[in-house]
Amino acid sequence: MTTSRPDAGKGAGERPATSASDGHFPAPLAGIRVLELGNYIAAPTAGRMLADFGAEVIKVERPGTGDELRNWRLYEGTTSMLFRTINRNKKSVALDLRSDTGRALVLDLVRHCDILLENFRPGTLERWGLGPEVLNDANPDIIVTRLSAYGQSGPMSDRPGFAAVAEAMGGFRELVGDPDRPPVRVGISIGDSIAGLYAAFGSVMLLFQRERDKGSQTSRPLSDRLVDVALNEAMFSMMESLIPDFEAYGVRRERTGGRMEGIAPSNAYMCRGGGSIVIAGNGDSIFQRLMEIIGRPDLAADATLASNAGRWERRDELDQAIGAWTSTMAQPEALAVLDRAGVPSGPIYTAEDICNDPQYAARRMIQEFDVSTGERIIPGVGFPGIVPVLGAASLPIQSLGPDLGEHTEEVCRNLLKKSDEEIRAILREAEGVAA
Repeated sequence: MTTSRPDAGKGAGERPATSASDGHFPAPLAGIRVLELGNYIAAPTAGRMLADFGAEVIKVERPGTGDELRNWRLYEGTTSMLFRTINRNKKSVALDLRSDTGRALVLDLVRHCDILLENFRPGTLERWGLGPEVLNDANPDIIVTRLSAYGQSGPMSDRPGFAAVAEAMGGFRELVGDPDRPPVRVGISIGDSIAGLYAAFGSVMLLFQRERDKGSQTSRPLSDRLVDVALNEAMFSMMESLIPDFEAYGVRRERTGGRMEGIAPSNAYMCRGGGSIVIAGNGDSIFQRLMEIIGRPDLAADATLASNAGRWERRDELDQAIGAWTSTMAQPEALAVLDRAGVPSGPIYTAEDICNDPQYAARRMIQEFDVSTGERIIPGVGFPGIVPVLGAASLPIQSLGPDLGEHTEEVCRNLLKKSDEEIRAILREAEGVAA
């Protein structure tokens, strides 16, 4: 059963209704077709981004089980909200890539597509007879975007690996957590998501290059139409000056808990009643105002705290002073005082807080759908909107992640022009694999 959008937004924050006919829908990637062979999070995140902005994304899934993400965080039914979120705006086709029929259909689809996304272990597509050279023979214009743990080359390229390992090897995990405890993991699959962002960006770059080449008689070799995203490199690229600071000065970054290395005061602080807020008082003039409102003019006047370097040296003292002040005030009261003084601050939100926030609602960052779990319909479930905003608010989500194989017949009939008999044979094979 497919998901559907309710007639109007509802719930706290008065979320605006979302509809495919809401005003103008700017779809910069309209007319672009993407074949997604990946599963889990990395390649599907890239596919989601391309689909969000108008590309037609055809997701190929294994008959019977589909993308394993369907079962991740599955609290009820047969399809998780995680799958519905990451695979929104896509079509699902159930094909067995290990069968002759499945491979032939994939190559047939490639002939109609602009981009192919995959995040299998390097060598998998080649073993299935679907390597880049074969794809290129089917469509000399195809852009092939590959995501893997360590990339398609190098001594570790053939090793398996999930984002948890990539985050560790990219230098990220070493900096997350408190200095007196082992490194911890953030609560989302950030390595996969960042790799997906790079994959979408790389795909669009090569699309732009392809359009720019039109009319110039330039024929790009296959190597110029390959995007190779390694999860560990995606995380490594986020590490700012980690390497040059070490190479130039021998600085080894360490975990700093809620702080950011070399920046103070900037941390999370408890308020009266249990709520927490983040205060970023690390600008020189901002620090002066912050010390005044917390009743510490002595610290504001201290010359050794006039610059960030000095404040970092005394970060524990500053955090203690700020925490002593926030502990006397309820969260809303503290935030109001900080806001009036022009000190950057904000509450630490839970999911419930985000759902009730008028800022998110105003920019249509939560969009509501009636959702099938495979067993029942849950009405009015909020899903994160499309980023970045084009215009005044998030673009409307056109559909949530589809049911397994929901579009197999449609794609085979309308795009591949298969006959009724051929479609029946394709569906029978999928049913046989599922059984």
